[in-house]
Amino acid sequence: MGRVTASLADLPLRDDLRGLSPYGAPQAPLPIALNVNENTHPVPDAVASDILDDIAVALRDVNRYPDREFTTLREGFADYLGHGLVADQIWAGNGSNEVLQHILQAFGGPGRTAFSFAPTYSMYPLIAKGTGATWVAGTRQPDYSLTPDDAAAQVEDADPDVILLCAPNNPTGTPLSLDVIEAVYEVSRGIVVVDEAYQEFAPHDAPSALTLLDGRPRLAVSRTMSKAFAFAGARVGYLAADPALIDALRLVRLPYHLSALTQAAAIAALRNSDVMLGMVEEIVEQRNRISATLEALGYTPHESWSNFVLFGGVSDPASVWQQLYDRGVLIRDVGIPGHLRVTAGTEAETTAFLEALASIGSAS
Repeated sequence: MGRVTASLADLPLRDDLRGLSPYGAPQAPLPIALNVNENTHPVPDAVASDILDDIAVALRDVNRYPDREFTTLREGFADYLGHGLVADQIWAGNGSNEVLQHILQAFGGPGRTAFSFAPTYSMYPLIAKGTGATWVAGTRQPDYSLTPDDAAAQVEDADPDVILLCAPNNPTGTPLSLDVIEAVYEVSRGIVVVDEAYQEFAPHDAPSALTLLDGRPRLAVSRTMSKAFAFAGARVGYLAADPALIDALRLVRLPYHLSALTQAAAIAALRNSDVMLGMVEEIVEQRNRISATLEALGYTPHESWSNFVLFGGVSDPASVWQQLYDRGVLIRDVGIPGHLRVTAGTEAETTAFLEALASIGSAS
């Protein structure tokens, strides 16, 4: 029997999804892949063994459904985050994208709006539109920062149902001060989500939005294990919020959405958080090294509190990207004119990137 082939246009797709493209960072079998902000350090052997032991135990009962409320994992996240948080204030999903999707399913949807300040994480509009919400983009200062007054004015004007604040921002690495979050919350009526996916790479004295949760029932702070914990392949994200907001997310999650194996792996990784986070300082060191060398080469690196560097002064981003690709180095063209973005990898990977870039020539 021959295959039936059709185009997407031939299918009864929702009208609001027509013309959209799925998320698709380039995937290529290059020796140096620094394009999707992964932690390129492998999980330490001792931790990997500990994780495997817990997975083996969980596997014995895999014929049964997992703990629907993932209680032990939520307790682990509460302990890790601190700030007096308890398990009832924690939610988790298969990556922080699923956690954000739960929020948009519960508080967004048809007839509602989701808002953020562009440029920002490219999945925000995709998740919003995928759940039927209308996406509204505000603007940033020329250096990609936000001021409390301007941010609050834009939010007040847009009057969105869900506000997504990326702190530090992706793809720019820009820090976000707590006074901006406070100002946005005060003028909004909707859910305010502070996405702290890269918080562990910020300066040690940088306060987290977790300090703002008390007394703000519409505020949520999301995190991920993909970056600092080198757990991108495990797909574990989580958030902290008022227990009432957590209850709202239960209304839209699929039953047993976190597998027993995922829960076991994440619990073991959290138990070894000191070792897992030992790589963060090295990554920050390489990030700072990238910024300093880019500046020496004539490029303009932007301030970054993340595990990547956005740099400007690139006369032809497509050409530079391709020349790096041809040299075995994969970085990211995020669509900002005159800019490219590179993840801070291991020392060897960082050296390979910088040498490849230098071989192309200094910025013009």
